[in-house]
Parts: sequence; C-alpha cells; structure tokens
Amino acid sequence: MRTLRQQMITLLSHGVCSARDLSQMLRIQEKEVYSHLSHIARSVFSQRHRLVVIPSQCLVCGYLFDKRKRFTRPGRCPRCKGERIEEPRFQVV
Repeated sequence: MRTLRQQMITLLSHGVCSARDLSQMLRIQEKEVYSHLSHIARSVFSQRHRLVVIPSQCLVCGYLFDKRKRFTRPGRCPRCKGERIEEPRFQVV
C-alpha cells in the first residue's frame, strides 16, 4: 500500500492537476492537499524532479499570480479586486 503522498506524486507525474482534482481523486479534503504539496516539492527535488506550479489567473482582468509562493488559491485580485480566480495547477516533471 502506497502512502498518500506517493499517490499524489504518481498522479502529478501523469498530468496537470489542481488541488481540487487531487482531493476528489484521493477522497481527502482540499486543505489537506495543500499541506502535502510543500513536502512533495522537497521529496521530488531529492529525486531530481520538480513540482511545477502553473499560477492562478484572474478571470476578470487576466492578472497572473506568477510571483506567488504559496500553493493555495488567492482570495482576491490585487489589480481589479475581483474574486473570480482560477485555481493553481500542479505537475511533477
């Protein structure tokens, strides 16, 4: 039986997933996915891979959250103050 993080690494190696996608596939809460992502980034780095973060984007004005360090979805756009924000997606390459 593989651990939850190993299952997440396998899913992220096969394609791009959001935290919501991972939570639905693994049947865990979305908050729990975010807590595992920093550990996954470190463990795949030691295996000479990396966790790529496709940043969030505001759906109203197109602002790209490319300098954001956190894995969670931002609450509001700093440019237009809109709350329609696409969630970040992740992949192991």
